[in-house]
Amino acid sequence: MIIVAILIIVIGVCYFIFRKKEPIVKYEAPQLKQLLSTYIEFYNRLNLTNQQLFEQRIEEFLSYVSLEGVGFKVDDTDRIMVASSAVIPIFGFEGWTYRNITNVLLYPDTFNHEFQFEGEGRNIEGMVGSGYMNGQMILSRSALQKGFSKNSSKENTAIHEFVHLIDGADGATDGIPEGFLKHEYTAPWVKMMHQEISRIEKGHSDINPYAITNEAEFFAVTSEYFFEKPEQFQKSHPELYEMLSRAFAQDPAKEV
Repeated sequence: MIIVAILIIVIGVCYFIFRKKEPIVKYEAPQLKQLLSTYIEFYNRLNLTNQQLFEQRIEEFLSYVSLEGVGFKVDDTDRIMVASSAVIPIFGFEGWTYRNITNVLLYPDTFNHEFQFEGEGRNIEGMVGSGYMNGQMILSRSALQKGFSKNSSKENTAIHEFVHLIDGADGATDGIPEGFLKHEYTAPWVKMMHQEISRIEKGHSDINPYAITNEAEFFAVTSEYFFEKPEQFQKSHPELYEMLSRAFAQDPAKEV
């Protein structure tokens, strides 16, 4: 069994190192607008000027991060959803780009720690790579589509993973986005995190219990909620909403 596991890992390493990357895809303005208006609710809430800016940020992201499907060909919907997941949390920061990612791999469904997407034990919907996977992100295509569906809940796996990248931009994925949150707000944010984690543990919060895993997961989980259901999040968690609004320089509960 140990030998089989080693072979699986070696095959995985070889795939990630030697695979062929897909060429960069560019969209004509009408096509891009149509894709975004069809699939991305965040885009539809923006005014015309900000919609144009969002389109530019999408094109920029797709110019330096490649997307690949494992076992299938990535389509336009996949690209727009992944790119939007990246742009949404950084939309308030002009000129900000992801320096800690070069490639996004889409798996057809959930996968395990050996990167297998068939069989039992598959419970991972997304992850940011480390080690030989450094600079890569793996996302479940089914989770990606679920996050942007018309009936989506407070969860969005792809946004969650990009928030981890934002969190780690200061050198530590610790739930404290020091590069985005002014120093005077750091201590209050940490205090709020632990207070809400205690409420979640007692069953007194509507935030996904996965948030109690650690501070980094708390930041990512609440950020999903902040962008997916901003009005509900603001009503249920006004102090957390205000702090995340400061961190992301956005107020998604209002149309802009």
